[in-house]
This record gives sequence, C-alpha cells and structure tokens, in this order.
Amino acid sequence: PIGTYMDPERQRIQEDLRGRLEGDVRCKDVYVQMYANDASIYEIRPLGVVRPRGTRDVVALMQYATENSIPVHARGSGTGLAGGCLGPGLVVDFSHSMRRTVHLDEQTVRVQAGTVLSQLNRQLAQQGRQFGPDPATSKVSTVGGVLAVDGSGSHWLQHGSARDHVVGLQVVLSDGEVLEIGRHQYRNPNATDVPVRLKSLVQRLSELMERNGKTIADGTPQSLVNASGYSLHQILADGYIDLAKLMVGSEGTLALITEATLRTVPRPKHVGVCIVLFDRLERAARAALEVRRFGISACDLMDRRLLTLARESDVRFDVLLPENAECLLLIECQGDDFSEVRDRLQQINHYLCRRKRLGIDSRLALDPVDVELYWRLPYDVVPSLYRLKGTQRALPFVEDVAVPPATLPEFLVSVQNIFKRHHVTHSLFAHAAHGQLHLRPFLDLANPDDVERMQALADDLYDAVAQVGGTPSGEHGDGLSRTWFVRKHAGPLFDVFREVKRIFDPQELLNPGKVASNLPQRVTSNLRPVAAPSGGRETAPAGPASDGPAAIPGNPETVTASTNPTMASSNPVSPLIDLQLVWTSSDDILHTTRACNGCGACRSQAATERMCPVFRFAPAEEASPRSKANLMRGILTGRLDASLLSRDSLKSIADLCVNCHQCRLECPATVDIPKLMTECKAQYVATNGLLMNDWIMTRLDLLSAWGARFRWLANWSLSNSRMRWLLEKAFGIAQGRKLPKLASRTFMRRAARRRLTRPSRRSGLKIVYFVDVYANWYDVQIGDALVNILEHNSISVYVHPAQVQSGMAMVSLGAVDRAKKVAQHNVRILVEAVRQGYQIVTTEPSAALCLKREYPNLLDDDDARLVASSTHEACEYLWKMHQQGRLELDLRPINATVGYHEPCHVRAIGGGSPGENLLKLIPGLSVRRLDRGCSGMAGTFGLKSQHYRSSLRAGWPLISAMREPMIQAGATECSACKMQMEQGTTKPTIHPLKIMALAYGIMPELETLFTRRSEELIVT
Repeated sequence: PIGTYMDPERQRIQEDLRGRLEGDVRCKDVYVQMYANDASIYEIRPLGVVRPRGTRDVVALMQYATENSIPVHARGSGTGLAGGCLGPGLVVDFSHSMRRTVHLDEQTVRVQAGTVLSQLNRQLAQQGRQFGPDPATSKVSTVGGVLAVDGSGSHWLQHGSARDHVVGLQVVLSDGEVLEIGRHQYRNPNATDVPVRLKSLVQRLSELMERNGKTIADGTPQSLVNASGYSLHQILADGYIDLAKLMVGSEGTLALITEATLRTVPRPKHVGVCIVLFDRLERAARAALEVRRFGISACDLMDRRLLTLARESDVRFDVLLPENAECLLLIECQGDDFSEVRDRLQQINHYLCRRKRLGIDSRLALDPVDVELYWRLPYDVVPSLYRLKGTQRALPFVEDVAVPPATLPEFLVSVQNIFKRHHVTHSLFAHAAHGQLHLRPFLDLANPDDVERMQALADDLYDAVAQVGGTPSGEHGDGLSRTWFVRKHAGPLFDVFREVKRIFDPQELLNPGKVASNLPQRVTSNLRPVAAPSGGRETAPAGPASDGPAAIPGNPETVTASTNPTMASSNPVSPLIDLQLVWTSSDDILHTTRACNGCGACRSQAATERMCPVFRFAPAEEASPRSKANLMRGILTGRLDASLLSRDSLKSIADLCVNCHQCRLECPATVDIPKLMTECKAQYVATNGLLMNDWIMTRLDLLSAWGARFRWLANWSLSNSRMRWLLEKAFGIAQGRKLPKLASRTFMRRAARRRLTRPSRRSGLKIVYFVDVYANWYDVQIGDALVNILEHNSISVYVHPAQVQSGMAMVSLGAVDRAKKVAQHNVRILVEAVRQGYQIVTTEPSAALCLKREYPNLLDDDDARLVASSTHEACEYLWKMHQQGRLELDLRPINATVGYHEPCHVRAIGGGSPGENLLKLIPGLSVRRLDRGCSGMAGTFGLKSQHYRSSLRAGWPLISAMREPMIQAGATECSACKMQMEQGTTKPTIHPLKIMALAYGIMPELETLFTRRSEELIVT
C-alpha cells in the first residue's frame, strides 16, 4: 500500500514548485489518487498535480520540468475515454483556475484553456452565437480538452470538428517558451516580425511536410473524421502552414495550449428532429447514407440495447419507441424558416419509410420541448449504460472507430461477426451519416478471460477498420487505448509523426506514451483495479497504477511499460476497514466505488441540473463527487493506506459532500456517493470523535430544549448582533445567518393538549406524525397545519410522545454510532404504529429522507426497512391522496404570487414536486417555480460560520430570485431552505401546508401569512 505521506521526491517537487508558481501544487497521496483516473479504464498515479493560475505558471512549470526531466500531462475536466491525460509525471489541471474569457467580438472569442464549453456557449448565446462542435460531454468538457482531441459530436455534418473553428492558439513549448501560432507563411524565411523559435518551427515543419507529401497523403485515413496521429494533411496550403490546426488533436504531446481564439457561428433559429425506426441495423446504415442529400445537421444511430434502456429510464420513451424496433436514426434539420425545416423533415420521413421502405415507423418533433426530449435519447440514455447491474460493464477502449460512410453497412456486418467470434456482446451508438461509431463491449475487468479478450478484440476490430480506410479514433484521441495502433498501422507515416514530435518536444516530456510513442502500452496495461466477484478482492490485471519504473522522471518512454505481478491483487476488503454502515457484503462497497467510471458528469454546472452544489461554487476536482468514489476505491484496493480514513486530509474532502443526494439522482450510473461519504466520515469519527462544532450540530434538539427553558433570553440573544458574535465563537453558528425564534410552546406539548399523543381507535386512514426539530421547537404552525388538513380530510393523526429527532445531521456529519441509537429508538416506536395500520408522515424532507434511506443504511433489520417503506413526506402524501381523488378541494382563493423552491431532499425522495402541485390546486394563487438549483444551506452546512459565505455563493441565484418584485412570498417544504430564501430579503418563505391550511379556512391565525416580514437576524 502507498503511504499516507509524500515521499521525498514528491516533497521536493512540491516545495520547489510552490516557490515558483502562484497556483496550487499538490503532491499528497489523496490528490495524486484523484488525478490517477479519467473516464477511461486506466489508472496511473502521477508525481503530483499543478493547477496554474495563468500562462506564467505554465511557463515556470515547463522550465522546471525541463530542468528536472519530469514528464508533464495536460488535463481539462478529465472526461477523456482513452486515458489521454494520465501519466506518471506532473498533471496540469487547466480547469481549476484558467477559465477566463479574454476577448469577445462578433465572430470570434478568445478564452483560456480551462473554460468549460457549455459555459462558453451560455455566454455566446447572449449574442446569438455558439461554438459549433458539440461533443457529448460538452456540459463539462473544457475548450483545451476539446481541442486536444479535435472533438466534434453529433453536429459534425453542420459544423465540422474543433479544428475547423480554431483561428489561433497561445501555446507553451516544452522549454517554457510562449508562442502565438496560427497560419504562417513558410516561403518567406526572412520575415523580421516572427520570433526566432516560431520561424524555426515553421521552416522545419514545412520542409518535413513537403518532403513527405506522398507518405502523408497515402497514410491518412479516408474517413471523414480522424483524431488519430497528428493531422498533417490539412496544415500546408497556398504557401502557408497552419500550426494551430496541427496542434489541435495532438493531445498535449507537442505543446501546452493556454489560450485559444475560436470562430463562432450563429445559433440556429429553428430546429426540428425526426426519429425513424428500423427493424434491421443494415437498413438504418443505408438510410443514414441516403439522408445526407437533404442537408441534415445531425444523424445518430442507436441500437436495440440503448432503446431498451431508454424505455426503462423514461415512460415517455416507452410510448415513443415500440419494442419491435431494432434500432433508430435521430435526424435533425436546422434552418431560418420553421416551415422549411418542417417540410424537409417530412420529406425525409416520406423518402425513408415510403419510397425506399427502409424505416418501419417515424416520429416528428418541431416544438422546442419535444426536440429537447428527443435529444435526451443520445445525451442521457447512452451514458446510462454505466447503470447496468452485474459484473460486466460497457467498456470504452474500442469506442471511437470511424470509417468512410459508404462502407458503413458492410462494416457493421464485419463488426457483428468480430464480436460474435470473440463471444462478446456490445452496444452501438453512432454518428452514422459521417461514419463515426461508438462501440462498447460488455466485459468484466475482474475476469482474466475477459481481459485477455480485450487485446485480441481490439486487434481484429482495428484490422477491419484499416481494411476499409478507417481510423481507430474519430473524435476521442489515441491516448493509452489506441497509440499502439498508430505505431502498428500507420506504416511510414509513423516515422513522420515521430519527427514532428522531436521538432516540438526533443526531450519527450510532453505527455509521453501518447500519439507517437516508440513504446506504447497495450490495451490491457495499467487497467484500473476492479472488484472481483468472489471473496471481495480487487485485481489489477496488468500491473499497478502506482509508483514504479513508469514514474521515473527523465525516462518518459517507460510511461506505460511497467508491470509488477506482485501487485496483481490486493488484500480482501474486510481486514482493511471495519465498515460502519450496512452493506450487503464487503463486495457491495467495492462495487459501489467501481460503478463510478469517472465520466465527469458530476462536474456539471448546468442551470437545469442540481448536480453537486459545492462543486458549483468551488469547481475543484476534490469537490466533484467522482473524486470521492476515486479515493474510496483507492483505499479499498490498497492503492491508498487505510489509515487515511482517520486523517484530516481525507476528511476535509469528505466534508465537501453535504449529503444532498443530487449526484446520486443525476449520475448516469446512480453511484451512491452520499453513502460512501457517510462511511468515510464515520470512519474518521470512529477514530477521532466529533469536532466540537459538529457535536453542536448533531444536538440541535438538546440546544433547543435548553433554550426553551429561558425562551425570552434565547430569542433575544438570537436577534442581538453582539450575542450572535458570541454564539459564533462558542458554537460555530454563523453570526450573519438568519435563524428562527423558539416557539412559546412546543408542538409536542400542543399535541398532548389536543390528545394527539394517544393512538386513534377510529377506522379509516390514519397516520403517525413524525415531527422532527424545526416543527417541534420553532414553527409549530407547520405541525398544526398538517394535523388540521388531515383531520379536514377525515384522516386520524397520532403523534407518538416518545419520538426524538430523525438524526439526519448525525448521519451527514458521520456520527453514525449516535445516529444508530436514535434510529433504533425511533424505529422501535414507529414500527409498532405501522403494524397497527398507520403510515408515517413528516413535514421535514430531511427527516423523511433519513427515515426512508438512511435508517436502512444504519440498521440491518426488517423493522427499519418497514419504517422506510411506510414513510412519506407530508406534501407527497397529500398529493397522492389527490391523485386518488380523496383530497377535499374546498379551497378558498388566495390572490398572491409565490416563488416555489423544490428542496434537494424532496427530489431525493422522488415523486415529482408534490408541494408545488398542491399549491397549484389553490384558486387565484400564482406559483412560479424558482428552478435555480440548490439553496446552498444543505442542512447544517449553511449554519456553520466556516461555510457561511460558501453557502451564500451556492444559493445566490435562489436568493436573487426571491428579490424579484412580482414574488410576494417564497414557498418550500424545507426549513433550511426557508432560512436561505429569507437571507437576502424580508419577504416570508412559507411551508406549502400553511398556505393550504389558509386556503381551507381552517387556521384563521394564518391570515397575516403573506404580510409577515423577517428581521435582520430572524426568519419569519
């Protein structure tokens, strides 16, 4: 196992570079492990990680690397499928700090290499422009990453690849010299305004191109797209050499791109999509060739396996996609005129289904909402391949072949025969009209037989590709997966590639082992360790992904040549750590970490998603959910020492998970990162105990009970700025956070006075109300509203007097031992009520999620599972009653406009937006959905003084929305979200049940609900 410290070499490198660079330099094991993976099947531990703040840092880094013969590997978002950013040297993470837009004009934009493509397009959209190429990972991919592999995507027919949109680049050479490159005259060697180094590069490269013109022409694949090797056939024309186009697709092996000037294109005015269904794959391939004549902008093919996944993932696809369909083509047309787009799509449907009789059925979408739904098929369904259960996974190692389109029908037959010969099943997604195929074989990396098949399968498949004039990589690059093919099949052209590499990087320090390497790794080298199906062991079939000969600075050609049979497997998991949560077996946690393939979808900052609120305001790799899976996998496989679980270095990263569960919902593989991080935090707490601030946060019920004894003093203190300063110093609760006042009488006491603490003997529907902290101690009207609404609907209510808090804060902070005791107590009293016919209802979403999901993770017994299956969030319960036609609708009109925020834990429970739906039943009430992401409170996270500013940054879009003049009040089910929504305004934020009770006319005391105002430090 790797130690928990930095070895002397890493220590020296970190100290040296921190003295030269403004940006971050990280060489500790936790950071090394995080950057040992990308979205490929490989793992190589680097010496360290550098996160430059600007070009000057990159220059200083390269100068240091050259002086010390250390390899350097450029990295964007780490979403590559070929391992292109992995290596044993220093990884340069451009996505961390180099994200600035330098210049923007009408037709071009200049950005730093770490700029995320989707964020660039959001900025360009304000001018009606966009960057044309749209790789599948454009939500998270950086500009530098897209340029490194010459990314394209579904719309290649319309926009081409990234190379077609590059005007110029700023690059840093291997010795640290900075150059501005673009199109340069090479027949004018006496130009005086050209830097000497640039002049030398232009001269040497142009001579090389002219001398090897025939070799380049003969060796270049005939496919329309090609990201394999260096692009030499397009860079020399009319007395000019285009070094920027050469740099695109070079995968950081020639220079480091720091800034790029890109050509933008107008956004389409009208877009339409049609889906054509086929009963045979060969007919779909033929149809893809036929439709190009109609001026289409995209044409994607999906096979039967993907259609099955689509039907399982969304009921709307179950209606759209009949089960007799073998595959489909998704065809898009763009235009300036709506009718012209519609007519073209109708012509395509008629031509394919009636005239040529290739398709068996078709669907047409012209409305933007429907178009977006249809495009969800490739964008959402293809990544869901990672969600499939079992030990075999859809592996990306032959996923990027491209062939001349005319050969596609016959080539697909060859592909099927090759997979049959190797007894391997696969899925197929293709940009069919331009011959780009994404093949995913289903194999188990823990099975030696499957690992052995991989190289033979790749050999046979790429031989077939070469026979039809295709390329192993159309848009994903060579990386570790395919560089061996370049050397094997490029012939004399490979020697030209090598000479290009020597001209730019004579010491071979820039991403060695990729594109043009004399010692490329085989497909099965440096595989990521995976969970074996028996015994809970992990295997690394072809040697370690850690330190060894491959990591020796100054020996870049050994990057992928190392193997070490003694590291072929690690110890069983059980001796490594004593698991604190309920896992079905020791294999269960291993398979959970393995389920994360590193795709990087959790780095999304899209406005339409909730993925990781922490990463949104702190977009560093350690904040991304995948980093947590990566680190836990490293510990469980022995790559990292298990003692790290008790170290602050790992806990600080685990604390970046706030248990919101949004990554679990939106992850293509539904990896349960919250459970992994609860386990991680619990390991720390088991060894070190709780920090004082965390101890306070897990005992808010006790603090509330003590405060209630001196309610007037406590409430005065909460509203007094000086006392709040003391409160922050003593308990760590943020001084500026608006907090609720203690109620004059707890809800439990009110329930006892109403005789609700005795089980009901009435027949019919009955519920047991689980109150939790906020409704009991602070806003008792929430509980009153629920009880009155249920009684108004003839439902009996029972409030068990012995219940205690749910314990969600304990779970989130890793206090699992205490959380188990709380869970055991609550389960014991609630399960008896359930057995007597009660359903459990709670008004706090976090409590509902805790009972439903966390209790079974804490207690391995049937009672906990019965409580979980019988628990409902209050609005969800009432909405289901309405759907069953059992909810009274004698609601009075309320003429107001409320802004509704759906809490993360309501989304995590599932079932839509019941609170919003209930509000829409009220006559006269205008409900505006504030879809602005997470509120940023994340339970106790936003209460802590050290997280206060971060919480505000995460929730600022929602806070700003609450300030809009047309919104009279906010509405949300979550008490923590309420605090955040009132943080930047005096407007009230109200629980939907209180608004419902007002509409029913059953709580006259709520008449002032919309006119109440929060104070400086106190919520309504």
